[in-house]
Amino acid sequence: MYLGKPLFAQVMDFLPWKTFHRIVDRYGGDHRTRSLSCAEQFRVMAFAQLTYRESLRDIEVCLAAQAGKLYHMGIGAAVARSTLADANESRDWRIYFELAQRLIIKARALYVDEGFGVELANTVYALDATTIDLCLSMFPWAPFRFTKAAVKLHTLLDLRGSIPTFIHISDGKMHDVNVLDLLLIEAGAFYIMDRGYLDFERLYALDQAGGFFITRAKQNLDARRVYSAPVDRDTGLICDQTIGLNGFYAAKHYPGHLRRIRYRDPETGKNLVFLTNQFALPALTICALYRCRWQVELFFKWIKQHLRIKRFYGTSENAVRTQIWIAISVYVLVAIIKKQLRLDVSLHALLQILSLTLFEKLPLKQAVSGVESVANNPKFHNQLNLFEF
Repeated sequence: MYLGKPLFAQVMDFLPWKTFHRIVDRYGGDHRTRSLSCAEQFRVMAFAQLTYRESLRDIEVCLAAQAGKLYHMGIGAAVARSTLADANESRDWRIYFELAQRLIIKARALYVDEGFGVELANTVYALDATTIDLCLSMFPWAPFRFTKAAVKLHTLLDLRGSIPTFIHISDGKMHDVNVLDLLLIEAGAFYIMDRGYLDFERLYALDQAGGFFITRAKQNLDARRVYSAPVDRDTGLICDQTIGLNGFYAAKHYPGHLRRIRYRDPETGKNLVFLTNQFALPALTICALYRCRWQVELFFKWIKQHLRIKRFYGTSENAVRTQIWIAISVYVLVAIIKKQLRLDVSLHALLQILSLTLFEKLPLKQAVSGVESVANNPKFHNQLNLFEF
């Protein structure tokens, strides 16, 4: 009979608590705190994420119902919703931002050899943003439209393991392309983005920093052909050209040459035009890399469905940022657990298991052992997994 820790405590053991306490001390998170330390606040909010709690009252009632087990989960006592609301309102959100960054560094090291569908030694990132709609009267600090508020999650996703390496939270009015000014470009890495990021001045800065970009051209692109490379049209390629920009400002902002690839998608029949500053890779590899950009769309869809970032427990900017960064931390933490324990289940399945068994006292590997055989059974593959590591 297993007499160890509950599953929730086992999950929390994977957190770098010494690093977390140093971060808390740096920001004075526990200064004059009588109850609910930052560590307990994180545990309570992580519990809410893992069990899909909808509101502060929901969290309060659920924890009160299991009051006898809270001590073994690392929570001193049942938490009042007003106490948790005050903590989310006043504790500096940067505490949880820095914790998420530490977890991301750890996760990327674990997934560095993970494949993503294209044989390439370089690091490949997908850049995109998603909008979370809010009520303007309750979130006046996040204006979007005349009668609407919103926050945007600008995300740079490492395709090896689908780990978010950079997330910038802004109000809904910030244009997607402005996030390029905030990125620290990694030399030799690929940045895949859609047409919303087509700004030649910023793309030239990315090129000069040693990075490679792949994006799609707009229909009104004014350019001249400099050279055409031979292509095999049976593969779907239409042309592979070196081009120069004609527009006065475009040529001024990007004085170098670009590579333009036209490709007919065999699935949809659409003609796609790609722009890149990478001239060495085969044209089909460039097309395959852009197709991988869809992973960031799946990431947004996945976290909106399985984490609590569409409904917030507080209305202040600090409370919203705190909830988002704790949600990202939980996501990355579960990804770390999956990799370190070599669990042969999808991230979705692992979160579903944890949501039902957090209070149970059994080894984590044993909790998912029955699901591994189901996940590997071809009879159960009719339903598409939205997210798979």
